[in-house]
Amino acid sequence: MSSPKFILALDQGTTSSRAIIFDHNAKIICCEQKEFQQYYPQPGWVKHDPIEIWQTQLSVAKQAIAKANIHAAQIAAIGITNQRETTVVWDRKTGDPIYSAIVWQDRRTADFCEALKKQNLETQVQYKTGLVLDPYFSATKIKWILDNVDGARKRADNGELAFGTMDSWLVWNLTEGKTHIADATNASRTLLFNIRENKWDDDLLKLFGIPESLLPHVVDPSGEHAVTQLFGAAIPICSLVGDQQAALFGQACFTAGNVKNTYGTGCFLLMHIGEQAVTSKHRLLTTIANRAQNKIEYALEGSVFNAGAAVQWLRDGLGIIEKSSDVEALALQVESSEGVYVVPAFSGLGAPQWDANARGLIIGLTRGTTKAHIARATLEGIAFQVNDVLQCMAADCGKAISSLKVDGGGAKNNLLMQLQADLIQAPIERSNNVEATALGAAFMAGLACGFWSSRDELRGLLKTETIFQPQRKDLTAEKKGWQRALQRSANWH
Repeated sequence: MSSPKFILALDQGTTSSRAIIFDHNAKIICCEQKEFQQYYPQPGWVKHDPIEIWQTQLSVAKQAIAKANIHAAQIAAIGITNQRETTVVWDRKTGDPIYSAIVWQDRRTADFCEALKKQNLETQVQYKTGLVLDPYFSATKIKWILDNVDGARKRADNGELAFGTMDSWLVWNLTEGKTHIADATNASRTLLFNIRENKWDDDLLKLFGIPESLLPHVVDPSGEHAVTQLFGAAIPICSLVGDQQAALFGQACFTAGNVKNTYGTGCFLLMHIGEQAVTSKHRLLTTIANRAQNKIEYALEGSVFNAGAAVQWLRDGLGIIEKSSDVEALALQVESSEGVYVVPAFSGLGAPQWDANARGLIIGLTRGTTKAHIARATLEGIAFQVNDVLQCMAADCGKAISSLKVDGGGAKNNLLMQLQADLIQAPIERSNNVEATALGAAFMAGLACGFWSSRDELRGLLKTETIFQPQRKDLTAEKKGWQRALQRSANWH
């Protein structure tokens, strides 16, 4: 058997599980993807089936290896990247989940978060974790499961249960229950991890009523963490990293000031800020971008909850497009949205508003409004939200955004990218590989096992495919209209 020539990246996302095989030139050899069911049992609630997530992830990995016509022994390492914050609790003996996975979009714990804010606890929590008190993060989801599933709290206190984000859940299953770990980037999204002291925080565990025995051991994103035997040969698992930090790494944003945005189900903007944790004055998040041998790199992050999800809504909810990629052609049928604004706050608003009770709206309709105007306004709504976050980042770091690196499915939309460049008045750089999330996990795994030698080598593998330069200059009126629309969506529920 020849020496290992490939890295297998497992990209466990919000709506699908994917497996991508990369060669030494970071070229995609094979990509397999399978969607899984989304459950919306009540308004504001979003659930996944953890078993289905595991089964889809395992099956696409096996399919990718088979389709690439390679043997598992030719895979140097597995890298895992995942939707963050989504929470699953399972039985340590059986490996069976005790409840559905509560998805990061789920808002069921909004009232509890508001109660904590009224106790003036947010400043303390934000300093320790870099996060705000919001249902988005894992801690209140864990608490809800322990409080609402029969016998769960007693079993947790007895050490019978395990909590994990999706990285933990996949590794547990890949190692057949032998390994319970999470990486520092995912841990930093739980509201339980002190990003300054680099450990689970006793005060926060007490605040949320979570026993430490429930939690995984925290490891660096890149390292030889475990071995799986499920693919016909032993393959080391050499990276675990939250999807947005993976994309930051996959875009080679290794130095302070580098900014990337991933256009996926939501939009997630990260700015590398170096080795000092900065507390945002604009309600952005401070998060761990990477950790190696107790040396931490930090990032500022702003989250737009509904981006690609808004386009999916045009497809599935309104039925005005047949597939998501049709939105660009439809939007291009009109030269402007004619004063129509779409605020896609289907699950509240993320940064900088953090309004769990905001709801989506369409405003500015006339008898002349067509589905093309609504499609264009939806793309503009995504771009406006991204611009709002970037302005906050610029204010927090004291300098303008010089360029924005983009990836994700939405980055393929040329109209959206041009709208974005016009709004931020800076160039948009789109890589020839928009799969930056999976590539980041592959890069981290490859560095850990010696497949690649250095960050400099990784930089050399990346190529910019397209640069979108700003074309329109004065968008003051449009920005004011957007802010008026935002105000009307606020605190609706």
